[in-house]
Amino acid sequence: MKPVLSLDAGSETSLTMQIVAGIIREVEEKRWRPGARVPSIRAFASAHGVSTFTVVEAYDRLVAQGVLVARRGAGFYVSDRRFASPRKAAEKLDEKVTNGWLVRNFLGANEGAIHAGAGWLPETWFDSEGIARALRQLASHPEHLLGYGDARGFDRLREQIVRQLAEYEIETDVAGVMTTLGANQALDLVIRQFTQPGDVVMVDEPCYSDLLVALRMRDVETIGIPMTPAGPDVAAMEAALATNRPKLYFTNSRLHNPTGASYSSAAAYKVLKVAERHNCLIVEDDVSADLVQGAHFTLASMAQLKNVIYVGSFSKTIGAGLRVGFVVADHDVLEGLLYQKLVSGMSTPTVTERLVSAILSEGHYRKQTEQLRDRLAAAQEKTCRRLEASGFEVFCEPRSGMFVWAKAGGGVGGDSSRLAELALKERILLAPGHLFFAGRVKTGWLRFNVAHCNFDRLFNFLANSADR
Repeated sequence: MKPVLSLDAGSETSLTMQIVAGIIREVEEKRWRPGARVPSIRAFASAHGVSTFTVVEAYDRLVAQGVLVARRGAGFYVSDRRFASPRKAAEKLDEKVTNGWLVRNFLGANEGAIHAGAGWLPETWFDSEGIARALRQLASHPEHLLGYGDARGFDRLREQIVRQLAEYEIETDVAGVMTTLGANQALDLVIRQFTQPGDVVMVDEPCYSDLLVALRMRDVETIGIPMTPAGPDVAAMEAALATNRPKLYFTNSRLHNPTGASYSSAAAYKVLKVAERHNCLIVEDDVSADLVQGAHFTLASMAQLKNVIYVGSFSKTIGAGLRVGFVVADHDVLEGLLYQKLVSGMSTPTVTERLVSAILSEGHYRKQTEQLRDRLAAAQEKTCRRLEASGFEVFCEPRSGMFVWAKAGGGVGGDSSRLAELALKERILLAPGHLFFAGRVKTGWLRFNVAHCNFDRLFNFLANSADR
């Protein structure tokens, strides 16, 4: 058999995902017809120089997606059913949903793509050996993994979160912590509990794109509070509170998504005072807490959870796919969020909560996060310098965390949406700035993820973009 696909063992995209994407493309472009028998696992593996285990995983994923069907004793065949690719399905989504969704998923399976605007860390940056050890530990006692579990979350994990919060000088107890299906669910539960359609809330501007999507889906109006390198524009916040009386303020106090900025202590103090004066509840999204270098002050620690709901996650340090987050609040507030969790999805998965707990218990977590912080700090420095050398202006230098906010001057660089379209043709995924604004804006700003920017091809494209 001759090779069907061109695979790159050095690519950031795994061989499994390259095979999945390549076969999907063969089916979409009618080179593999419905009902046709596909190469056997051994034949495909031999022709492409990969292991049979890699091909088995790829074929299994394609069967799960409905691209292939497995016939016992006869091999694999292209499905007779009409197949809609993830990219084509995404194109049909209502505009109010696509904002953050497309950033994560468009080109997600495209072989050789550079995910320069991604919102996650590469899988190779996580402690896969530590996860494997924890999985083996869980597998030795599987009897507690399949039940619903406590709707508030696994008790031992919540105790561990309480101890972790104490390091940030946030005092609470187990009753003040509830686990969630990632930080996104925590934010959604807050929106469900505290808003009605037509209500007004404040968000950072620019803002975490998935939060904007969640608010739009609930028909909640947003007022953007401009973000500066030292925190939000407090004067704009006070004016918005006086005029529109918003109920909530959603904000990233540290390693802000997308700018990478962090509050100064002065800005944090002023934000708390203004919010208290206008009886506005602050929702502090601190998902990058363990990536912060240096001081650990937060709005929640300064206010000791008075008028503050604190949201955290393990997706940036243990693994994005585990979807384990948590919300911390005053006991009465947490009771309302627990009700929303119960009616919208019962409990969160016991397996992943126990897995995270096992990883935290093992003792390697602290060292692994230190290494991750150091690696990101080095990537921050390198990315900022290379962006500047490519003619980009950097909003601020976070010196830690994943994100850098930057823009090019002149030419197509003045419209980051146009720049992102050109980048797609080069298999480069950028995150144009308009995705992070509540209104329709034309902007030259883009979000860069420093963990995905170590490619000459990316910076060659950016340097040449100013001439287009």
